[in-house]
Amino acid sequence: MPSEVSQAPALFWDPTFSYEHRDDGTILMKQVDELAPHLPTLADYLDKWADTTPEQIWLARRENDGDWITITYQQARIKAHALGAALLSLGLGPERPLLILSENSLEHALLGIACAYVGIPYAPLSPAYSLLSPKAAKAKNILALLNPGAVFADDGKKFADALAHVDTANCNIITARNAVTNAVEFNQLLMHSPDDAIAARKSVTPDHVVKYLFTSGSTGTPKAVINTNRMICAMQAMVRDCYRFLEHKPPVVLDWMPWNHTAAGNKTFYMVMTNGGTYYIDDGRPVGGKFEETARNLRDISCSWYFTVPIGFDLLVDELEKDRELARKFYTNIDMLFYAGAGMAQHTWDRLMQIGKQVTGRNILLATGLGSTETAPFALAWTELEHTAGNVGVPSRGLTMKLVPTDGKLEARLKGPSITPGYLNEPTLSAEAFDEEGFYCLGDALRPANPQDYSRGFYFDGRLAENFKLATGTWVSVGAVRSGLVDALGGLVSDVVIVGENQNQLGALLLLSTLATNMRPDELNAALQERLSKAASTASGSATRVMRAKVLEHTPSLEKGEVTEKGSLNQRALRDNYKDIIQALYESDTETFSV
Repeated sequence: MPSEVSQAPALFWDPTFSYEHRDDGTILMKQVDELAPHLPTLADYLDKWADTTPEQIWLARRENDGDWITITYQQARIKAHALGAALLSLGLGPERPLLILSENSLEHALLGIACAYVGIPYAPLSPAYSLLSPKAAKAKNILALLNPGAVFADDGKKFADALAHVDTANCNIITARNAVTNAVEFNQLLMHSPDDAIAARKSVTPDHVVKYLFTSGSTGTPKAVINTNRMICAMQAMVRDCYRFLEHKPPVVLDWMPWNHTAAGNKTFYMVMTNGGTYYIDDGRPVGGKFEETARNLRDISCSWYFTVPIGFDLLVDELEKDRELARKFYTNIDMLFYAGAGMAQHTWDRLMQIGKQVTGRNILLATGLGSTETAPFALAWTELEHTAGNVGVPSRGLTMKLVPTDGKLEARLKGPSITPGYLNEPTLSAEAFDEEGFYCLGDALRPANPQDYSRGFYFDGRLAENFKLATGTWVSVGAVRSGLVDALGGLVSDVVIVGENQNQLGALLLLSTLATNMRPDELNAALQERLSKAASTASGSATRVMRAKVLEHTPSLEKGEVTEKGSLNQRALRDNYKDIIQALYESDTETFSV
């Protein structure tokens, strides 16, 4: 009798698609297979892992002395019971959410899952809205919109300006440290009887609101995006279908990305929880003086999934090349690398792929995707090895993608169970976000990798709100020009702002990289001149040829909406805010470049 040959479990999906072509050029595309059944609420997933793997570490964070504080799934459920019951006793519920003023922390995570467990919505607010906004004005406006039953401040002193706007006669204040007057201490909540939470959990449904996430404001005023159990759990079923390795090996993640943003707070955080994995909070950041903490943590933790913004990979690849022991530790358990928030420079892509191959002897998947706060966010993904960066993939199982011809491009729209029902208390904006067939209008243009075969994925072709026309009437695809110029400048810039609306030529404002700032001015000037000239000589036309450039001396401002917490630039806001600089760039009769 022949012996059975076991096959290695699939790491990734192998999707097939159906299409509908309409007379006006619109194309509908979706996977043939239906989305797999999944648990309906986040409470179900916490119960699942607390029952089946109670001692598995769910969450960990370093103490100041360097030791990791850990919380198991069993401990998480016990704490969620106490916290959930305590919040209910304070009057919180579906109409009185919890507002969280905190960076990523153990307390933040426990309060979030406790709220989901008992049916209380919560809203993790960007710390910048409290700390960088004058007199915490943005936090004041959000308090008025949400009407929360309680506000949690990780540090009462740090968030004092925002807490000053809280009407304590109508809203409780909870603090973990540096308590303010009349605040409830977080540890006191943990002493509450669990009975009310256990009872409330029985009434939680897929349509209960889990959280309100405020958009990053990359093209407009932040709005409170409704996130339900249904959309989050469906989104995680799509993630699990795409990344099949999650079913065979619980993910191990080290992540610094803020939970007030959908990429980390929804996709990565819940990816770990719904698959019984472990999430290590990284207090490092991809900025000078803080990346050392990330490198330190990566010497401790061997991740199976690593996710950061492109500038984070720029810094990481330098460390990996210098420290081969770190490189071996980093790649030992990796199933894939994922970047988001902006386009990755090709030179960084090449170096990451090369080191991974040298260390492991195999190619490591490095990929990105496309989604938004309104899509929970996972929507498009790509899992095939590529030689170049940028393929954002194909629609996930359960989603239908509509591609609508708009201004010579294909505008992407999406429909499915992971799409938000709308914005809190904004019926007009909610209606405007969807077309007449109920598709959410993503606002992004896509370009097929192969126009004859859409299953080969798509490239981001710009935010429709960011694109503009030259004086000739020619449309400029800002996203494509931006990524092309960043690659052409070969590591000398971290990003660029493309300008030239109603002008005859394109220009660019350059944000120098760390490499460039360490060069002598004459050396830098010569290198930039050479690479800008080469890029201009090989461009295909006026809508891609940058003829004027100037180094931007100002750091883009989060408060002014010029940059998001992910590090991606708001091209439209920067063009609006630096009109004088742009005007000066075009006052010369000849092409110019200046440092």
